[in-house]
Amino acid sequence: MNTEYTLRNQRRDFPEWHLGRPHYALWALLVDTEAVRQRVQAAQTHLADRLLDGYCRQAHVTVALCGFPSAAPQHADDFGAQALGRQLAALRQAGRSSFEIGIGGLASFSSVPYLSVQEDAGHLGQLRSSLAGSGLHSAAEDYIPHVTVGLYADAWPMATVQTQLDSFAHSGHLRLTVSRLCLLSYVAKDIGGPLQTLAEYDFQSGALHWSEASAGLPECFRAIG
Repeated sequence: MNTEYTLRNQRRDFPEWHLGRPHYALWALLVDTEAVRQRVQAAQTHLADRLLDGYCRQAHVTVALCGFPSAAPQHADDFGAQALGRQLAALRQAGRSSFEIGIGGLASFSSVPYLSVQEDAGHLGQLRSSLAGSGLHSAAEDYIPHVTVGLYADAWPMATVQTQLDSFAHSGHLRLTVSRLCLLSYVAKDIGGPLQTLAEYDFQSGALHWSEASAGLPECFRAIG
């Protein structure tokens, strides 16, 4: 944490950001297992006096932001089918097999507390590099994999918050084997709202499997596989 205070989040619509576009998409690892859910819930209870209410996003590790799905991209943060196609081509060219990650204890950015993610072999960074150039990030940007616990409800001294984070008791890293990357979306006007799985990319086969939730996407997306 590099600032003196946490950032206060607000539960409101953000029309100046979404411009009426309904959904926002991202690539992530879904880690919503029972053990991870229990640790997230324990962390939320531990920080209950700090968190904005209503955060119900499933446990996940964001790998790359995509943007707002669009059949005809106009804005810099629109996400079109051609961009998705380039990402899939890069993922397949890089190749990937399943790998292991560890979910640890509490740490924090200025706006959100999170559970740390350990992955020492560089797989997450390589995935992110494959997705760079067709999303809203650069491979050169600092990247800290994490599982968000919630959103800070107010501005508090970081030193005070850090003491609370450090006192969170846990039983060491939770080990998970990851075999797929998920294309997810959420309702843009609902801060902290639930995620929908649009598609799953299987590392071993290189296949993209669309879910029923993807029916809301422009047809040009579902033609890609």
